[in-house]
Amino acid sequence: MSFSFELSIEISEQYPFNKNALDKIEENTWVKNQWPLVYFIQNDSIKTAYVGESTNALYRIKNHLANPERCKLDKISIIGSDKFNKSATLDIESNLIQYLTAEGTFKLQNGNNGLVNHNYYQQDLYKNLFKEIWSKLLAKKIVTKSLTEIENSELFKYSPYKSLNEDQYNSVLEILNGLVRNNSNQIFVSGSAGTGKTILATYLIKLLSTDPESLQTEELNEDELNEIVFIKKFRSKYPKAKIGLVIAMTSLRNSLEAVFSKIPGLKSTMVIGPSDTFQLKEKYDLLIVDEAHRLRQYKNIGWLGAFKKNNQKLGLDNSGTELDWIIANSKNQIFFYDAAQSVKPSDIDSKKFDELLNNQMTIKLELKSQMRVNGGNNYIRFVDELLNSKRNQRVKFDYEKYEVLLFESFLDFYNQMLKKENEFKLCRIVAGYSWEWKSDPKKKNPDLNAVDIEIDGLEFQWNQTDKDWINNPRDLTNPLKEIGCIHTVQGYDLNYTGVIFGREINYNPLTDTIEIDSSLYFDKYGRNGTNENELKSFIINIYKTIMYRGIKGTYIYAYHKELRDYFKKHIRVFEKKPIFRVLKPSEVKPYVNSIPLIDIQAAAGNFSDTQSHSELEWIEPPLNIMVKKGLFVCKVVGESMNKLIPNGSYCLFKQYEGGSRQGSIVLAESTDIQDFEFGSGYTVKEYHSIKEINEDGWSHESIILKPMSTNENYKNIELKGDSLMRFRIVGIFMQIL
Repeated sequence: MSFSFELSIEISEQYPFNKNALDKIEENTWVKNQWPLVYFIQNDSIKTAYVGESTNALYRIKNHLANPERCKLDKISIIGSDKFNKSATLDIESNLIQYLTAEGTFKLQNGNNGLVNHNYYQQDLYKNLFKEIWSKLLAKKIVTKSLTEIENSELFKYSPYKSLNEDQYNSVLEILNGLVRNNSNQIFVSGSAGTGKTILATYLIKLLSTDPESLQTEELNEDELNEIVFIKKFRSKYPKAKIGLVIAMTSLRNSLEAVFSKIPGLKSTMVIGPSDTFQLKEKYDLLIVDEAHRLRQYKNIGWLGAFKKNNQKLGLDNSGTELDWIIANSKNQIFFYDAAQSVKPSDIDSKKFDELLNNQMTIKLELKSQMRVNGGNNYIRFVDELLNSKRNQRVKFDYEKYEVLLFESFLDFYNQMLKKENEFKLCRIVAGYSWEWKSDPKKKNPDLNAVDIEIDGLEFQWNQTDKDWINNPRDLTNPLKEIGCIHTVQGYDLNYTGVIFGREINYNPLTDTIEIDSSLYFDKYGRNGTNENELKSFIINIYKTIMYRGIKGTYIYAYHKELRDYFKKHIRVFEKKPIFRVLKPSEVKPYVNSIPLIDIQAAAGNFSDTQSHSELEWIEPPLNIMVKKGLFVCKVVGESMNKLIPNGSYCLFKQYEGGSRQGSIVLAESTDIQDFEFGSGYTVKEYHSIKEINEDGWSHESIILKPMSTNENYKNIELKGDSLMRFRIVGIFMQIL
């Protein structure tokens, strides 16, 4: 059963926000009837605002007028609806705080405590109410950006103003309880990709940086009150708390620095690298470490000298790690960790973290709910089983809220990614590091125009920056001209991810295992000093991690046919929709309104003039095709003609009626042709003949059918002697439909 209701939202006039206006505010219908409502207080000149909700708005507004910070605001709007209830207003308040923070017009006075995703009856329907509220705010020019534009911004994705799910919020309360209970704490939060570790990290650092005295406690539930109690205890314990968010990866660190610079109460200097933990004379009171699995050891890094000096500061030898620095330079630590996202030999061995986990004093928590990928935990489990050859199910992954497609044609893969980028933005192509980075701008004498990657005639470069490439590709008009690697996307969200399984990874059907060719893996810091098993583990983790980036979907192309065939068993294959309609038998008027569609692989006899019309499938061709006798359509499969005809294209042919064929693209039939892509007897190739001229005239010495492929493994088909007697041209290629 489905439910719906008519949208009915009112955003009031902007009342003055002062004591003299209280009588007028009280006359507002929603205020007068003490209906659940949302309100928005603002000051345009200082670009500051506050969002709240209440069932007793007049009482709350009077309290706000007694707050010195709130008195800096001068206008208030009441948002009401006869569809509001308490749960809905909490939800809308939370959404307004999240979107207004990221929209950027106002800095909010709100704290971020108590932002929880409230589940309630018909919650999905209230999403439409929020969209209506936002459209009215746009119409009143209170805000300027669309919801989609905001959702694609880094400030929205990493904002500490995020509604937490129950799993995350319970973890917050446990972490806060731990921080105030003991003098020194090590808190370990594990969770797979997309469980919201970074969201939780930014939420915590904002929460602990908030002055609890500025928070209003009316109408708060027990958990929210406990949250404030914990904050007060922490602030009492550390009155001028020195807190840092440690990010090992440069690109992600730069992104979070930019976010923190725009959030009231936070500073970009709070986001630091592991080396920066030495910068204070005293220890940090708390270090929150995101992506802790990317902390490094003294191995396969380009700055061994500086690393060694940091170890020496602590009296450590070369066995010291960035984990040791963080523990030595802080009183309390919170680690967010996922061993499955360790992707380089420089990453600290998981055994080091096991020592932490085995310590009885360590507070251990686990995040389980999938927050990023719309495919949920089922998709996460599917990818893990797929890449470890452990998937026993023969049913292909299918989930209506998440799109996973395998592409046999790279051109189709690229075109569909372009389509998604134009539709949603923030869609990127990412590949395994199996092509040399010839255009690397950091090289001594870089060739900035060098082609790094070529697949099926399409040319690309690797990412031309390693700092926030997701949001700053060199060509903003077509960000898909560059291909990213694991180091540019780990920790980031995308709407759609196009994943290229590169030359270094393949599948062995005899052993039913994924195999790695280390000679085709070009990340020297990711390869040196590893054996084949270690490298395979890292590479599998890389592909798993990049397959977890897409919020709405993941598109996949595998360089090797064997791997594609393996994926076909488990992933739905993209099918290009033909731009024609198959007619019902009653609609068909042969060669008047229709032309035949021929299946080459079952085509024996179908090209005969005496073939019964009733045995053929007839289509209504596109408007630009003039219907006439002798035309037919067939699907061209395989990569042997991909320079001209992409795999899977529907092509228009005309029956051959004599004349020169030299240099033409032809559909040929012969019992001596063995083209594995078309099936025995038929092929589409470029026609060439060598003629023998004598006193009686001329004859064919040989016929050569040439492929036009980017893959050099395709060879000419040459017919001589008796083979020429069993050969005929069926049709001449005209165009791709």
